[in-house]
Amino acid sequence: MDATVKKMSPEMSRPSREEAEDAVRTLLRWAGDDPSREGLLDTPKRVAKAYGELFGGYNVNVEDILGTTFEEVGGYNDIVLVRDIPFFSHCEHHMLPVIGKAHVAYLPNGRVLGLSKIARVVDLFARRLQTQETMTAQIADSLVQYLQPRGVAVMVDAEHMCMAMRGIQKSGSTTLTTTFTGEFKTDVAQQVRFMTMVQNR
Repeated sequence: MDATVKKMSPEMSRPSREEAEDAVRTLLRWAGDDPSREGLLDTPKRVAKAYGELFGGYNVNVEDILGTTFEEVGGYNDIVLVRDIPFFSHCEHHMLPVIGKAHVAYLPNGRVLGLSKIARVVDLFARRLQTQETMTAQIADSLVQYLQPRGVAVMVDAEHMCMAMRGIQKSGSTTLTTTFTGEFKTDVAQQVRFMTMVQNR
């Protein structure tokens, strides 16, 4: 499975900060407000700055995070699970927030990761325009590619503001997605272990 998000082509240059701020002013006028009034004077600048942070995942490569692994595992070959990783993302359809948690596990194959790197991978993909299904697959694919473990399991549980704030307006409903590779995909018992470990508190 290749769930890599393609970035802008070289021919499609990124707009300048000034162009981004002008676009915000246009949206403010379209929404029915006056971007020249006192309370909105600095809004375009603030929005552009916020977008730089919220979508900072486009400026980071997975290799920068997962390029280094540890081979000293001390004989450990069982599940490594980092659960309840909080994240904020934005849906690519409405650009509204997606708020949730990710649970990521792998079965080592002679190499392990620093635990913080798993959380950083989640953040990298979350800080892009996303669908939850794609993000779930991207997290798993990146670990498979760089760590080459015996298996990877990823579960993402999130609330989509495009369902809560508009349209059907069902606040509080969440979406659950999973991806399994390797032994997690072929061995149902390993899937059950993963699900049990995620749910046990």
